[in-house]
This record gives sequence, structure tokens and C-alpha cells, in this order.
Amino acid sequence: MALKAFAWVLCRCYSPTVRHNEGVTVSAFELFKIGIGPSSSHTVGPMRAAKRFATALVEDGILLNVTRIKAELFGSLGATGFGHGSPNAVMWGLEYAEPETIDTHTAPLRAEEIIDSQILLLANRHPVRFEPRTDLVLHRTKSLDFHPNGMTFRAWNEAGEQIAEHTYYSVGGGFVVADDGSGAPSVQLDPTPVPHPFRTGADLVEVCNSTGLSVAEVMWENETARRPREAVRAGLLRIWQVMRTCVEAGSRTEGVLPGGLKVRRRAADLHQRLIAAAEPGQLVDPLAAMDWVNLWALAVNEENAAGGRVVTAPTNGAAGIVPAVGHYVARFVPGTDDDAICDYLLVAAAIGAIHQQTGSISGAEVGCQGEVGTACSMAAAGMTAVKGGTVEQICNAAEIGLEHHLGLTCDPVGGLVQIPCIERNAVGSIKAINAAKLAMAGDGTHKVSLDQVIKTMMQTGKDMKVKYKETSRGGLAVNIVEC
Repeated sequence: MALKAFAWVLCRCYSPTVRHNEGVTVSAFELFKIGIGPSSSHTVGPMRAAKRFATALVEDGILLNVTRIKAELFGSLGATGFGHGSPNAVMWGLEYAEPETIDTHTAPLRAEEIIDSQILLLANRHPVRFEPRTDLVLHRTKSLDFHPNGMTFRAWNEAGEQIAEHTYYSVGGGFVVADDGSGAPSVQLDPTPVPHPFRTGADLVEVCNSTGLSVAEVMWENETARRPREAVRAGLLRIWQVMRTCVEAGSRTEGVLPGGLKVRRRAADLHQRLIAAAEPGQLVDPLAAMDWVNLWALAVNEENAAGGRVVTAPTNGAAGIVPAVGHYVARFVPGTDDDAICDYLLVAAAIGAIHQQTGSISGAEVGCQGEVGTACSMAAAGMTAVKGGTVEQICNAAEIGLEHHLGLTCDPVGGLVQIPCIERNAVGSIKAINAAKLAMAGDGTHKVSLDQVIKTMMQTGKDMKVKYKETSRGGLAVNIVEC
């Protein structure tokens, strides 16, 4: 008990992220969210924050009094917001659009209509004048204190009096917290108490060993405390179906990605070459499975970069890893069926919950180690579970997956989720598979624990210069221009 309390204190010392309710563990459905590309923190988060602001106007009974609104984006949101689609996301959210249901094809057209007409339908019912050039401000070098991804929304009435002001933070993975003045805002999680709460890797091992349950069984019991088992299974399979659909869309779509870098989509061409190589009479490449994993990851992240429908896992910038490794498990691990895929996703979510509760999944806060590193950790754990690994082996795989991403910077070229993000998912997927294989080759005993490597990630992120944390002011983001 003392050890757990000490671990909690350590984690809070190195993370300015969010509080969580005791007795509640982050749900798989809070980590895996169906949404829109290209960024969970810069697109999905601002859309959700904008909708919350509009909802607050409705709930306070002042919506019809609003004649003008203004949104200000700070820190990383201000620095890379244009490349990440933040302005459009804010406008969509103010009109009550939701990431899970927004039409990815017509939404950009609606944004253009708002810009041309300078009229926004606030809360999808009240028209107000909105000039994006003056009413949607991106502060490239100014940040709010609590988190790099800060947003402030204001509203005025016809007399020019400010009648509302709310500040929100997009803390990674689409999670949004409201500034409540406490200095440590809380994520709004499902408050339902679960039978087996855990915050750390040590907690998870203790729960499994004391109950005799596997990690997947622990997650099943926690999730079914919130909703019926049939609903949990259906929800997980829906997430898996969206992942599969994303891979299929990315595997058949050619062309150039939006944004100005003119990055060519490669997944469709790679898909055709892999199919041709599998025809009778062709030499069998012993590493063909690696090519398929690369394809699946590239397909997802090209769809994400194009603003398509993706599953945040745990972020959009790292959305290709869990699906790619899941596809590998489904194709190359014998006996994998829908139930095994559900277990894969639940165990991956268990590790993601530990990262989200004691670390960070925000590239703006800790660099890409918190995004791709976390996704690699999650996928490695999920694959280990499907292959019959113990809780110790699962945590070992998760630790290996994160450990070998320590120090990874977030330096998107042009503020776009393209270079190096797309290839980074392919590489991270291969690392996850290898981490699972390494863990299964041992008995779960390891010198460096998952909790220790998460603590190290947070320390590393704290020491990392701001220009390497999703601001596009360092690393590849500046050197690619010089080359």
C-alpha cells in the first residue's frame, strides 16, 4: 500500500496532467475513440472543447443573447493548429458537430461556407457573425500555464458586454478538461466504480495475482460494471471494424496528401505489390509479414493525415500501431477470432489506462514518446496477451515497447501529421511485435518496470525543449527546409 502511494506521488511530481477519481480506471472506450484526423489533441480535442463551450451557453440560458464569439488557441495548438486542422475543428464544434459522427467528406465544405459567409450556426441553432481571421486566433508563441494545448472561448452580447468565458485544455488522445480554477483540472470519466481499479503497472500485477484473473478478465469485469457484456463486446468489435475499414480505405486510395508538402500516399501501391508477390510462382519473402504490417500502419496514418475516419489509439498521430499489430495478430497468430481481438483491445487499453493515469499521451507535453511510445507499449501488451502471456510478460512487453521510444521528439514538418508521423507508426508497429516476442521469450522477470519507464518518460519530457514538443520549431520541422 505504501509502495502504491509512493508511486502516485512520484508520478504527480513529474506530470502536470489530470486528476482521476479514486476507484475508477479509464475505460477502453475512453481510450479508443472513433473520430476524425489528423490529430486527437489538435483536431478532436478542439472540436470537443468548442462543443462544450456552446453547450455551456445553452445550459446557462444565454445562447440567444450571443452576437459574437471568439476562440483563442495557445501553445502547441497555436503553433501547429493550421496544419492539424484546429481552426476547422473549432468551427465544427461550435456548430455541435462530434468527432465520431461528423461527415469527413462534407465537413471541409461546411468550414469553407462559414469562412465565406462569416456566419456560424452556434449550437446548430443560433446564427452569429464569425470572422475566422479575427475571431479565431492562434497564438504561436504564447502558452497557458497548465498545459501546452490551451483554448479560451469568449462570448459577447449586442451591447458589447462579455457574457461568457471558458478555458479548456486538450491533454492528449482527445481528452479535454475544463479549467475549474483549481490548478489541476479533472478529466470527466465514467464515474461508475469498478471491481478492480488500478493506476500503475504494479497495481495491475497485484490485482491479477490476488484474484487469479488475467489482464483481459480484469478488464472484462471492469467494463461490464459499466455496461452489459454484450454491449462491451459489440463496442469493441465496432472499434475493430472502424480500424479495419480505415486500413481498407487507406490501402486503395492513391494521390497526394493535403497540406502543401505534396507527400505521396504509398499504401495503395504497396498493397498491390504485396498481392502480386503472393501469386503462385513468386518467391516467398521470409519477411513478408513485416511488409504487411508496414502497409497496415501506413494505410491508417495516411487516412488520418487526409482527415479521414480513424480510431484514436491512444492518439491520432499514433493511430496506426494498434490496428497494424491487431491485423498481424488476426492473420499470423493461429486461433485468433473475434473474442481474441476483444481481449487484444482490452489489454492494450489496460496499458493505455496506466499511461494516461500516471504519465502522458500528449506530444505537446512529452514529445512523441508519449504518443507512438504509448501506442507501441499498448499493442505489444495486447499481442502478448493473445499469445497467452502472463501479467508479468504483458507488463514486460509494454515496458520494452515504451523504453525504446524514450526521448522521441514530436517535430512534425510543416505542422502536418505526415513527416515523420506516418512512417513512425510503421516502425513503431514492428517494434511492438518484437517487444511482444522478446517478452514471450522470457518468464516476465525484468529489471526495469513499466512504472519506472513511464516515470522516466515523464522526466525526459520535462527536460525536453519546447521546440521538440509539437511546435514545429525544432528537429525535422526546421531542418527539412534546409536540406
